[in-house]
Amino acid sequence: MIAPGTGFFLNNEMDDFTAKADVANTYGLVQSEANSIEPGKQPLSSMAPTILVDANQDVYLVTGSPGGSTIPTTVFQIVSNLVDFEMELTNAVNQPRIHYQGSPNIILTEPFALPADSYVGLWDYGYRVAPFINWGAAMSIGREDGRLQPVKDRRRPQGEARAIADEP
Repeated sequence: MIAPGTGFFLNNEMDDFTAKADVANTYGLVQSEANSIEPGKQPLSSMAPTILVDANQDVYLVTGSPGGSTIPTTVFQIVSNLVDFEMELTNAVNQPRIHYQGSPNIILTEPFALPADSYVGLWDYGYRVAPFINWGAAMSIGREDGRLQPVKDRRRPQGEARAIADEP
């Protein structure tokens, strides 16, 4: 459902409740009675819509992504690429990604996300590494050259972030 006059999708979040406590869901996440489908319980959600502002409190980045349990790592890696590694927004969004959530004990990677020798080291430490192609596709708008610029995530051909207003 789209909220009238906004263009925003409303998510009913029913998929984030657990049908059976202490059993892994499709994403390998194990939920408890606290996530049961009943009044007063809370869904286990990975949604992480994120807004960063600069020192002047101006919008610097707006981002979010679908992708189940990979959402927080997708958002974190974009923010880290942008802030810590000072990448341009297009590069920050489109860098290869890795994901680890503890259970199952598998590190999911896109091609070229890790140097080849890292795989051997991770296996030696007991981690399992597997390719993963079903990543979310971040929708992002960031400030570049003094303007808000939309950035398309190459992982999915559909959808595109768009800056509605040109803001100085």
